[in-house]
Parts: sequence; C-alpha cells; structure tokens
Amino acid sequence: MFHFGFSYVGLIYLLMLFIPNGIWTKHKPKGYEQYVCEENKVLQIFERIGEVLVCCFVLVFSDFNIRLTSLWSVWLFLSFALMLLYEVFWMRYFKSEKNMSDFYGSLCGVPVAGATLPVCAFFLLGIYGCNVFLLLSTIILGIGHIGIHLQHRNGILENKRN
Repeated sequence: MFHFGFSYVGLIYLLMLFIPNGIWTKHKPKGYEQYVCEENKVLQIFERIGEVLVCCFVLVFSDFNIRLTSLWSVWLFLSFALMLLYEVFWMRYFKSEKNMSDFYGSLCGVPVAGATLPVCAFFLLGIYGCNVFLLLSTIILGIGHIGIHLQHRNGILENKRN
C-alpha cells in the first residue's frame, strides 16, 4: 500500500511552498508582529507538528509521483491546481501594499487563501497517493495553520471595527 522512496512531486510542492514563504520573510505585512504574539499556543503546536510531518511524509513516499494511467490522476490535477492558485495568491500579495488584509484575504472565494490553499492541496495529494500518513498530518497542519490565520483575520476585523 505504501511505497517508500523519494517523491519528486513532493519536492516540487515543497518548493512551491517554501520559495514564496522565503521571499515573504522580507516583505511581511505592516503590523504582523502584533498578531503573532497573540497566537493560540495549542494551534501553534498543531501547526509545527503538522509542518514537520507533512514535509517528511511528502518526500519519503513515492506514492505521490505521477501515474497518468490511473483515474486517481484527477486528484493530482486538482491538487496541483490548488498549488497554482496558491502561487497566484503570492503574486497578488507581492504586488499589493502588503498590509494585513492583503495577506489574510480570500482568493476565488477561498478564505485565508494563503493557509487554506496549500493545506487543501496537500490533502488532495494524500488522497491521490492513498496515503493515510499524509492525510492525517495534513489535518493536523490544517487545524493549526488555518486556525492561526483565521485568528489573525478575526483580529484584523476586530481592529477595523474599533
């Protein structure tokens, strides 16, 4: 069921994830530090554990490599489409004024797109690979990562009201 081996698809996904995040460290939104210090510690733990597990599992199982002869390829296509939308999110952010609303905004109706799109993409990749390890680790990541982004977005909305 599970096939240990290097996943070049996993590497591509991680590069699509890490390159814009690396650039972002030099272009954080104005006021970002104010929200970071208020993050829920439980969500941070879920996020960190999920990040490590997803990064490891997506690389060490060859189940995620391309198998075009399978109908399961639809899941890979959908997953990759979400990763492409994630790149669109970053292009839009880098062209913006780089404020908190830009960073925590939605894209194509997807709320907090910077967190939601990659989590959903990795989940669909887990379905494509029939890999319960990636599916469970993505759920853990999603609880933390999307939860933190929603917390920040709600803080932004609350500050706008005041």
